[in-house]
Amino acid sequence: MITSLLVANRGEIACRIFRTCRALGIATVAVYSDADAGALHVREADTAVRLPGAAPADTYLRGDLVVAAALAAGADAVHPGYGFLSENADFAAAVQDAGLRWIGPPVKAIELMASKTRAKELMAAAGVPLLAPVDPAAATAEDLPLLLKAAAGGGGRGMRIVRELGDLPGELTAAAAEALSAFGDGEVFAEPYVERGRHVEVQVMADEHDGVWALGTRDCSLQRRHQKVIEEAPAPGLPDGLRERLHEAAVAAARAVGYRGAGTVEFLVAADGRPYFLEMNTRLQVEHPVTEAVFGLDLVALQLRVAEGEPLPSAEPPAPAGHAVEARLYAEDPARDWQPQTGALLSLEVPDEPGVRLDTGYTGGDTIGVHYDPMLAKVIAHAPTRTEAVRLLARALERARVHGPVTNRDLLVRSLRHPDFVGARLDTGFYERHLAELTAPADEAAVRIAATAAAVVEAARNTVGKTAGGFARFGAWRNLPSQPQIRRYRSEPDGREYEISYRPTRDGLEVGTEGVRVVSAGRVRATLDTGGVTAPFHVAVHDGKAYVDTASGAYTFTALPRFTDPADRTEPGSLLAPMPGTVVRLADGLAEGAAVEAGQPLIWLEAMKMEHRILAPASGTLTALHAAPGLQVEVGALLAVVTEPTTDPSEEQPV
Repeated sequence: MITSLLVANRGEIACRIFRTCRALGIATVAVYSDADAGALHVREADTAVRLPGAAPADTYLRGDLVVAAALAAGADAVHPGYGFLSENADFAAAVQDAGLRWIGPPVKAIELMASKTRAKELMAAAGVPLLAPVDPAAATAEDLPLLLKAAAGGGGRGMRIVRELGDLPGELTAAAAEALSAFGDGEVFAEPYVERGRHVEVQVMADEHDGVWALGTRDCSLQRRHQKVIEEAPAPGLPDGLRERLHEAAVAAARAVGYRGAGTVEFLVAADGRPYFLEMNTRLQVEHPVTEAVFGLDLVALQLRVAEGEPLPSAEPPAPAGHAVEARLYAEDPARDWQPQTGALLSLEVPDEPGVRLDTGYTGGDTIGVHYDPMLAKVIAHAPTRTEAVRLLARALERARVHGPVTNRDLLVRSLRHPDFVGARLDTGFYERHLAELTAPADEAAVRIAATAAAVVEAARNTVGKTAGGFARFGAWRNLPSQPQIRRYRSEPDGREYEISYRPTRDGLEVGTEGVRVVSAGRVRATLDTGGVTAPFHVAVHDGKAYVDTASGAYTFTALPRFTDPADRTEPGSLLAPMPGTVVRLADGLAEGAAVEAGQPLIWLEAMKMEHRILAPASGTLTALHAAPGLQVEVGALLAVVTEPTTDPSEEQPV
């Protein structure tokens, strides 16, 4: 019987596993890096053990340190969560060699599925449908497009789509380099790329008594950079015959490797309805809550039960009920190449409504650092029908208060309400087709009204003083200035600027925003009347930023000085680091004096488990280069300067 469990992970998944442990009466042990010393998963654990350092390679990826931590804390079992060492066969073996119980599949099963190339060979022998591999050295134009994938990888790392044969050698080199950096294995393979395919997966749970459950399907087609953003269960619109075929293939895959515990078999479903095996994840998936909601199960509790040698509760899984949808809330800017964001998370509040679940590793006041994945939370909605679940999730996200770095919250709300998603027209190219419209700036009039609310609350803070409750109706102003007061704001992250004027009168506060009347205002809330419709605005101010939350959306503004500073400018052609990170490589032959073309990738920066390209802003000459592989940089650091050619006046032709 497990009495004390160490979670070899951090953040949201560690907190989620601890929740089940508390319900089962199991003591919990956290491990943490120096960067995570004050993290939520550390605060929630019964005991915690420090892993010296900050980078994953020095901490959460050090299996020897994690095993030593478990022994030091008196744990008798280790749960790996997902990511990090969760699919590392050597780590699983080390845990068991230390006399600890491993909450995961047998080491042999992990080894067999660790390499996608070996896994595909095994699945072919088990009769699971596959895409035929393509030898990159023998590929022709007829084989295009191709998908390059890291044999030992996952999460989109080492993955490239090749549409031109001439690009294949360079993309192979880049994919291999990224795979080697991420997984310590540079093996890359190629297979046909299925355009507009659906990513559909089957959750399996197996015990050591020959019991195997296929717990329905999940659709995870909405992805950015081959990483999932929105997932749902069951996968909508699948014919019964296809659904049954996927279940059978998933069970066959689990039996083929003698699987035990929770795992996921992933498939690509082509537009013609044919399924193809992608890989088997020998761990708990990020999106497991949607399956839990539909089947009324706790998959972590089942993992622990199976690890203790118990059989699954019944020969067949419980009957599913309803529909569940999950959205991953990331600290990132989708409109700027999904750049991860860092800084203080001032507030994270999601409405506590029936059917809504929040899994997170953060609370307000925590800091989002540069070392780890930028996912803040998962928000899950469960309802009797898909329509109701999607509507509930969109509304919960819309009403959430998320203050601090830029997030993908607006993108999630718009995605859930997009006609293609509502109509279940799903495929992995969703964001490639719709990103521009999903990240378009909010309606100008709505943003201006929100900026007006920010100005009104700021005026109230300066004028109301210590009234009862810090809230007042206007009509008691004194020492009235004769000229309107001006407040200037820049909306984030789109950068549009707004100038809001207001003037106290004996009857209240008069604003210059057309059609808007101030009903009341206080230190944190304003009520505005727009065209006869009254609505409240909640305004929180932190370090020069105003966060405005409304019933139909949220807005962030940076307060600006009345007049712009002409010295606050960046030299033309400067390439600045968009986030803190590490320079991983430079373009071939890049050096001062080199000629570059506009849009040419010059520098690759790695931050928060993602690789970002820094592009030439214009065609010209590289006149300065401060970046080098391995260099760690802060946000705004000058990496290089591209100087555009100037026209010699002597060469100008007379008009």
